[in-house]
Amino acid sequence: MRLKYTAIALAVASAGVFATAAQAGQADAKGFLEGDTLDLISRNLYFNMDRHNPGTADNREWGQGFQLDYVSGFTEGTVGFGVDLSAYTGIKLDSGRGRNGTQMLPEDSDGRSEDSFGTLGGAVKLQLSNSILKYGDLRPYNPVIAMADARLVPATARGFQLDSAEIEGLKIDAGHFTSAKDNNMSGHDGGFYAGYAGKEGGDVDYLGATYSINDSLSITGYASQYEDLWKQYYGNANYVLTLSSDQSLSFDFNIYRTLDEGKALAGTIDTTAWSFATGYTIGAHTVTLAFQKNHGDQPFDYLVLGGGVFQDSIYLANSMQLVDFNGPREESWRLGYNLDMTTYGVPGLTFYAGYTRGDNVDGSHMAADSPYNYYADNEKHWERDISVKYVVQEGPAKDLSFRIRQATHRISGTSDVDSDQVRFIVEYPLSIL
Repeated sequence: MRLKYTAIALAVASAGVFATAAQAGQADAKGFLEGDTLDLISRNLYFNMDRHNPGTADNREWGQGFQLDYVSGFTEGTVGFGVDLSAYTGIKLDSGRGRNGTQMLPEDSDGRSEDSFGTLGGAVKLQLSNSILKYGDLRPYNPVIAMADARLVPATARGFQLDSAEIEGLKIDAGHFTSAKDNNMSGHDGGFYAGYAGKEGGDVDYLGATYSINDSLSITGYASQYEDLWKQYYGNANYVLTLSSDQSLSFDFNIYRTLDEGKALAGTIDTTAWSFATGYTIGAHTVTLAFQKNHGDQPFDYLVLGGGVFQDSIYLANSMQLVDFNGPREESWRLGYNLDMTTYGVPGLTFYAGYTRGDNVDGSHMAADSPYNYYADNEKHWERDISVKYVVQEGPAKDLSFRIRQATHRISGTSDVDSDQVRFIVEYPLSIL
């Protein structure tokens, strides 16, 4: 049985099963209007990509985005009904032919960034007990399909999604999606693509669950299918060991198994990619050491939408700002450091610095006609990432945030180029209702 029919069957069967379950979630419904919210996010983004490669254009653009989201409550009764509505728009503040390509804005027929773009979206939803079923323009976020929000406005996918929490500690997540809107698109009819292969597939279906064994240990599992591209399975285990009131150790293991499916439009895919990260926290400081490995003759691939933006559907530890360290047979190490300045009297100020190095990339076993056949043998590369963020804690500008992200990538190989990227983001969230 195909995965999408399994996910849909689960949603339908839930109506009968959940009707007899404890209905605490819907029993607490305040009403359609009584439980609603209206939020506006203003985001100003400057994006600068400097590619140190002759013949490859640099990209520099500046834009302003607005995200308006209305979320209704649920009507009272055994089954509650509601709606979610959204209005997103992006405005060009500075660009120019030859400097665009940041994927911040859509491009016109002449290859120039458009002055503005916008979209309206919506979804209907019903709640029964502690389960919510939605249909419409949604923002699923899980290890196999995660809509990114890394440009002016978020990406969305159109379809069904079921979130269920009927059993204490267990959360079930299932979905069937048929089209999408990228971060730089106006319509909702974009497709789903294999990011590294550049091939478009069909519908996306998934079924997953997370179980919290206790406050320290949780496990997650997902199965998904990108029609005519791949089937993908994901597992995670996360454990936090408390050493004292201000010290802890964390352990995070992620693994993906990916196999080509249906028409195999991206060619042969047979990869197992995994990562293990451990972090030590003492007071305001956290040091993280992570190792990542891809077993397979193809890179670990994941979702891209019609506007070309790579989404967040990769939960491997060494997926960084510029590169993912996911090449065929690649191994990588990362050392990261986080600092929370609250302890030093500056609440809201955080800092991250990290260095990741990958090697042993082996592109020699790739099929000649594979869309992934652009890796050299024995590629090596590294990336350095720095991020500083400050969030205003009180006063009229409370929650206003400023963030700067800088990344440097250097490579000896053919699958990418040397590059430096800077992003500066000013964001202000406003709760209207």
